[in-house]
Amino acid sequence: MPGKPDQGMFKRKPSPLAFLIAQVGGHAAIRFGERLKLLKLTPPDAGILWKLSSAGGMNQKELSEMLGIHPSRLVAVLDALEARKLVERAPNQDDRRRYALHLTEKGRETLAQIGKIASEHTDSLFAALSVADREQLRKLLQSIADEQGLTRGVHPGYRSLRPGT
Repeated sequence: MPGKPDQGMFKRKPSPLAFLIAQVGGHAAIRFGERLKLLKLTPPDAGILWKLSSAGGMNQKELSEMLGIHPSRLVAVLDALEARKLVERAPNQDDRRRYALHLTEKGRETLAQIGKIASEHTDSLFAALSVADREQLRKLLQSIADEQGLTRGVHPGYRSLRPGT
């Protein structure tokens, strides 16, 4: 096919493992972001909604620290989610100077849609693997993530979100 590199030349030697993880991870992130555009959300938006669903009531500082996201960037993301009525800030019962973050009913409905998109994404991405192979891969990758000190359920990309990005 014109304009396409000769795929045969890339089959001579297996790609390094770290490259393959980065390649597939980058591909997965791009595709998931494309799927989320249907909901007018970004992957960071979806991650914040997911975190609030499992740890609702936390304040912005706690969420910022958990995600490793710059506090001013988190405020901007939360403002946008609140404007869409997906998240609400409510007075914190223990500290009136802070607000507790909660999903709204619309936020929970949106999270259910994100779950469906994530499931379809997973099935598409791992179509080449059996259920047993998927589980084995998940366990192996979780072992690597744990050994590297990554926080479970938190994408390290939040750390790079800075104001204006």
